[in-house]
Amino acid sequence: MSDYDMGDTGHGDVDYGHYEAGQEQGSLDQMHHAAGSEADYNNQYGVYEQDHHSAESTDFAQGHHVEYDAPAAVHYESDDYTNYSHDATSDDHVFAAEGSENAHQANFSELDQLENSFGKSFVDGTEFHSAGGEGQFGVAAN
Repeated sequence: MSDYDMGDTGHGDVDYGHYEAGQEQGSLDQMHHAAGSEADYNNQYGVYEQDHHSAESTDFAQGHHVEYDAPAAVHYESDDYTNYSHDATSDDHVFAAEGSENAHQANFSELDQLENSFGKSFVDGTEFHSAGGEGQFGVAAN
């Protein structure tokens, strides 16, 4: 910006006043804003069960029996025996469970702003006075 002041020119009663001229520069303003959020949840569980039961039982018996009767009529008896018993049981049990759980949440926000200002030139002048009252200039602006 420049200032020019005529001040006293030596012509007595003429005052040229004040003159100002300047220029403003342009600017570019940019704003960027970003925000985000995210949440996760995950759960996994499992149950596995296996049982095995068995039982066994064995019985074994062997015997010999003799019987004898004498006087008048003779009686004779002989026995051999074997007794065998076998019992077995078996059971299997299987139980399984499986599960899974998920959750997800996401938020996001973004803001872009661009502001542009352009240059401006200006001129400002004050009044010109004459003692005779003949001519005056007003304010000039651009």
